[in-house]
Amino acid sequence: MDAGAPVDEAVAIANIPSLLPMLVQLGGDERWLEAPYRPTRARGMSDHDDAGLPPEVQQEIRDAAADAITAWLGGRPPAIPEPSEALLVRMLSVSMAQDVPAEYGPMLRQVFGLPAEQDADRPAPADAVPPPGFRAIVVGAGASGIAIGVELARLGVEYTILEKADAVGGTWWRNRYPGCGVDTPSHLYSYSFYDTYDWPAYFSLRDTLHDYFESAATDLGVRPRVRLRTEVLAAQWDEPAQSWEVDVRGADGAARTLRADVLISAVGAFARPVWPDVPGLDTFAGERAHTGDWPEDLDVTGKRVAVIGNGASAMQVVPAIVRDAAEVHVYQRSPQWIVPFEKFQTPVPDPLRWLLTTVPLYRLWYRLRLFWNFNDKLHPTLQRDPAWPHPERSLNEVNDRHREFFTRYIEGELGDRQDLLPKVLPTYPPYGKRMLFDNGWYRALRRDDVTLAADGAAEVRPHAVVAGDGVEREVDVLVAATGFDVVRFLGSMEVRGRSGRTIREIWDDDDAQAYLGTVVPDLPNFFCLYGPNLQPGHGGSFIVVLEQQTGYVRRMLEEMFRAGAGSIECRRDVHDAYNAEVDAAHASMVWTHPGMSTYYRNARGRVTVNSPFRNVDFHHFMRASGLDDYVVEPRRGSAAEVA
Repeated sequence: MDAGAPVDEAVAIANIPSLLPMLVQLGGDERWLEAPYRPTRARGMSDHDDAGLPPEVQQEIRDAAADAITAWLGGRPPAIPEPSEALLVRMLSVSMAQDVPAEYGPMLRQVFGLPAEQDADRPAPADAVPPPGFRAIVVGAGASGIAIGVELARLGVEYTILEKADAVGGTWWRNRYPGCGVDTPSHLYSYSFYDTYDWPAYFSLRDTLHDYFESAATDLGVRPRVRLRTEVLAAQWDEPAQSWEVDVRGADGAARTLRADVLISAVGAFARPVWPDVPGLDTFAGERAHTGDWPEDLDVTGKRVAVIGNGASAMQVVPAIVRDAAEVHVYQRSPQWIVPFEKFQTPVPDPLRWLLTTVPLYRLWYRLRLFWNFNDKLHPTLQRDPAWPHPERSLNEVNDRHREFFTRYIEGELGDRQDLLPKVLPTYPPYGKRMLFDNGWYRALRRDDVTLAADGAAEVRPHAVVAGDGVEREVDVLVAATGFDVVRFLGSMEVRGRSGRTIREIWDDDDAQAYLGTVVPDLPNFFCLYGPNLQPGHGGSFIVVLEQQTGYVRRMLEEMFRAGAGSIECRRDVHDAYNAEVDAAHASMVWTHPGMSTYYRNARGRVTVNSPFRNVDFHHFMRASGLDDYVVEPRRGSAAEVA
């Protein structure tokens, strides 16, 4: 792409609601927040590029933006480089044409890449110096491992990341099935501290996402700290030494034991594929694959393909293979609510790519608008109204309107195949299960060479799959699109705490709980990234939550160093009170509705994956927590060493 793309060409197609606050910061003139420049309210989650303004007003804004950007490129500094929380709230309120509560101020500063105003009185990080020889081990080199590596380096902590795969990238290295991608906007599914990546599409596919995280690991200096093809087998807390013994198997196949003062799990939740429990699965004589472990040489061209499952990965893989396969037979477990995907596979125009990578304030405001659009707005609609007369189909009046909207969308997408409607229309409330984005799912189901077996797979035979209605269909390839063992956090590691119990014993196998989704009693100096009850199921970017977590880990280590502590361990009463609040909040939310099954819940029906809190609430919880929430022991002896 031409790095010297004309400003006018870019601004002519730029997002006006993002240009307005950018203009305020570049020129210092707040008249751009007043009439006649104030945008109208967008419909749904649209970018609302023209702001709903008359053409002449749009042009005035674009002309002023072009002049301001040209002056900035010429060396004129922004008039307001670091806006206050109050001004950020005001500017975002105008940009979104809705009131943004003041409580979001600190979080907006974080998303904007600025420290919260409350941090002005905090001791400087330089005052929190790690003891000589202090080291950390991080398990996993995906999005979480890279982010915590950046924070540890900022703090001056020596660290090693252990990754069992052949490359960094985690989920975006392991998953490579056709159509694999993300349903969070690219410019939001990125680190605030590494946000200049040149995204080619508004929603990126797997190869681009892996390149982003691989580039981040290299450019941010994390990659040299990663040991690839190194699997963590077990970890034990050594009480006298106040350190962790970590048993690993290296790339050479040899086992060895490493030591570290702090152990951080960054293994994520989507690492262990789950195969469907269908009789005869192992007897299948054709090619067989799980979407979470897709063979590079699998070619479905001209073949009859059975896809068991109809969740997120099936939603992506089926539309991606229907043109090549001779037949595709989908074995549905239960219907899913699906939402329109406005910019699916839509490329970002080159002039806008130039603008987004070249002008930080435009990029930041475009990102901040995405953050608000994909954030807490849905949370109030996911609460049960005890007086609502139709609890079997919806939670409340607004949730019922969502149901009507999604139903109309499904009907429209099915076109002349309304015979499919009873099979694909869910009976449970919208948002009860993970909402899926429409990658062309209904258009694929309408094809003559695609069959939907709505009652699932009952049996697998050497060359066929038998549906629940008894119909046997011969197939050449069997694809399991049945997700991951999400509820067994840290399932691939045996971690033993102070008491000698394993994490599986502490969590009673699948009943994972952690304070702030991050720390667990009996596990000193241990932090779990993307832990229990952290997924923002009502909306939001996992990366934003992750940065809150990694910032929290850094702050706890800072406090640990200032206190001269050798170990910190979450207090049991603090942990239990927090998780009681988690369960109480979930009791009135959609994810405990009895009308569906979901991977959000464990075998006993407890929600262990999703957070019941607004993202802003969790942000404040994190900021309020300190060493008072921990059992703190003075440091004894010398620091651990990594072998």
